[in-house]
Amino acid sequence: MLEIDKNNYKDIFEKIKVEIAQTQYKAMQAVNKELIYLYWHIGKIILDNSVWGNKFIDTLAVDLKLEFPNVAGFSIRNLKYMKKLAEEYPDFEFVQEVLAQITWYHNIILMDKIKDIKARKWYINKIIENGWSSNILKMQIDIKLYERQAISDKVNNFKNTLPDIQSDLVEQTMKDPYIFDFITLKGQVKEAALEDAMITKIKNVLLELRKGFCLY
Repeated sequence: MLEIDKNNYKDIFEKIKVEIAQTQYKAMQAVNKELIYLYWHIGKIILDNSVWGNKFIDTLAVDLKLEFPNVAGFSIRNLKYMKKLAEEYPDFEFVQEVLAQITWYHNIILMDKIKDIKARKWYINKIIENGWSSNILKMQIDIKLYERQAISDKVNNFKNTLPDIQSDLVEQTMKDPYIFDFITLKGQVKEAALEDAMITKIKNVLLELRKGFCLY
């Protein structure tokens, strides 16, 4: 049996590390997308029942907390953001193709700080392109990056790309408490069924993102 070449082994190990990290992020990215879809749909329901005013949101928050006690994402404040998401982005296709590429924190910041939809789209593209965390996004908004760059940098093409695995966006997505809370929604599902569903989801993610992805 040949001895392991340490340098060769190190290269192989580094490749495996990158593959694991990329696959983890793709899986978390898939969960993040489902989370944004869910929040938009809940927001649409709230919007469609606006005739009841804030009482509807207050009651819904209480009932959801009782039904899903371990999930923090259904606070009154968050439900109001869901309504705002559906109200300001009525095109669900745009939600699917663009907004779901960034975290819920990013979306909240943009809804709070940027009123112009065109400017929001510009910042979303920059988040995806540069892998900004939510804190970096806040800083770029505070220094009015859009106003300084948008005239010469007309961006309207949103590519579904994988950010650098070391980027702040990837790190934040992997640690996003909203995503982990969302996963607990499946807590009442039988363990075997949940495992099957997760395996299917991961397979689908890998098939969808097979371009540029390979196993060594």
